Amino acid sequence: MPLTLHRRGKNWHYRGTVAGRRLRGSTGTADRSIAERIKAEVEAKAWDRRFDGPGAGLTMAQVFTAYLDADKPERFLLRLADYWKDTLVENVRPETVRQAAKKIYPGAAEPTWNRQVIKPTQAAINYAAELGWCQRISVRRYTENPELKTPATLEWVLAFSDQAAKDDLQHLGALCLFMFGTAARVGEACRLQWRDVDLDNATAKIHLFKPTPWSRTAHLQPALVEALEALPSNRSPDERVFKYTGRGSVRGPWNNVAKRAEIERLTPHCCRHGFATSMLRKGYDVKTVAVRGGWKDATTVLRTYAHAIEDQTVTDVLFDT
Repeated sequence: MPLTLHRRGKNWHYRGTVAGRRLRGSTGTADRSIAERIKAEVEAKAWDRRFDGPGAGLTMAQVFTAYLDADKPERFLLRLADYWKDTLVENVRPETVRQAAKKIYPGAAEPTWNRQVIKPTQAAINYAAELGWCQRISVRRYTENPELKTPATLEWVLAFSDQAAKDDLQHLGALCLFMFGTAARVGEACRLQWRDVDLDNATAKIHLFKPTPWSRTAHLQPALVEALEALPSNRSPDERVFKYTGRGSVRGPWNNVAKRAEIERLTPHCCRHGFATSMLRKGYDVKTVAVRGGWKDATTVLRTYAHAIEDQTVTDVLFDT
């Protein structure tokens, strides 16, 4: 199927299959005659690649298009495609990808550069390599030094919840209990609607939309069921359980409650750390902790969410002392 033109907005776009390769893109012009010439140029380049080799003339825009057409995760790709545009893949080197990370996210740190630039860029190019279009690429990641989180303990969570109740912030107190009891992230907890909660069966369906949509069903402990039942609400199915719209609206009240309770200032995410650490210290295996807390990879629990006991005397147990 040769390339055809269609209008999208003001400009003409092309799409079709040339030399066995699916192509689509914008001509960048609203003039039909110019668009026709650009379309012809794209077709000619496609045939040049056919005769000169699969990698000849291959652009990053085409790589990202093929990657998306294969239903690969689209997270972060739009920003990457906007940066690379029609850069030739043959000119993309591992170090240029590393440099691109700093240019695209200048105020970010190593984890963001790795997650949002290096990993998806490498994945897209290597997918094109699997199609025989180009050579594979291996990009060295930036060394990550993640900030250590202090896991919330049950004592901390109860002190926070009690203070929230005194401050007439029952929803915030229940939010804290929920995150500790289910390992929900603050965004997941804030999105929770009453339609997702089954108090009779003590379960809640937690939804996650990134990197790909999925959901899990979490058990609600008796104390958590009691806290949810006590929330003032008519429990309309589409009503948010905890009232907050996201982490931004939680941050201020959260920090103020911790200050008034005279407890250490922890972030909401420390509750997720607390879930993992508390379960592990109570003797549950890491696979069970990962499943119950919504981690797809058990090694992530050990690498990031498990925290060592600081008391050196724990080794006394070796001699039953």
